[in-house]
Amino acid sequence: MSLKMTINEAKVRLENGDLSRQSLETLRNDERKGIQKLLKQYDRNKERALEMKRKFNEMRMFEEKQYQTGKRSIAGIDEAGRGPLAGPVVAGAVILHKDFYLPGLNDSKQLTLEKREAFFDVIREEAISYSVGIVSNAEIDEINIYRATKLAMQRAIEGLTNKPDHLLIDAMELSGFDCTQESLIKGDARSVSIAAASVLAKVTRDRMMKELHQEYPVYDFKNNQGYGTKAHLDALEKYGPTKYHRVTFAPVSTMISS
Repeated sequence: MSLKMTINEAKVRLENGDLSRQSLETLRNDERKGIQKLLKQYDRNKERALEMKRKFNEMRMFEEKQYQTGKRSIAGIDEAGRGPLAGPVVAGAVILHKDFYLPGLNDSKQLTLEKREAFFDVIREEAISYSVGIVSNAEIDEINIYRATKLAMQRAIEGLTNKPDHLLIDAMELSGFDCTQESLIKGDARSVSIAAASVLAKVTRDRMMKELHQEYPVYDFKNNQGYGTKAHLDALEKYGPTKYHRVTFAPVSTMISS
């Protein structure tokens, strides 16, 4: 490699990762500030990639434990929408390939909107099987949110095309399934399968709330997803609840009874 490599050429080759060890060392000896700036960014990116790989491998330990016992269809289950004043509760269930790798996968609430949308597509394309279960606000009011969350998870599992032989569930225990299961507190940040399920659940629910926003824009559902933000509460005070509000949730319940 020539010492006369331009900064732009160095940038392209560093981004493409096509520099030999010797070529990289030559660049490190290049005193041009532009080159040194590129190398610092290159090193930061490598460190970030290594950290994401380490984190991903750490989040695979619950799945690996089951693989070692002979299990193959390990389903991660999580929900979105327990706390909002309006809309459904949605659960995701997903069975991933043993060699599935998606660096940066985490609890969906920790991801940007753009990253969630991108991961949503990857998970659906690469998963062995995936499903979502939806329980409406009317059902929530009828059976309470705790039971509705369980029902959404059960519906998601029942929608899988492949029968799971182990369930990894975020902070919940389910009955009615003849396979083993494990409840993990903060599982969406500890298990890749549960994290993937959380992405499916949240993106699906957020899209549903955007659709409800088209019908009732004054409540700003596309931005608050049904949670009790000031704008949402102000609209509730002014216009009252819609047919999508959970009438057993305060302050909606107090507005109805008053």
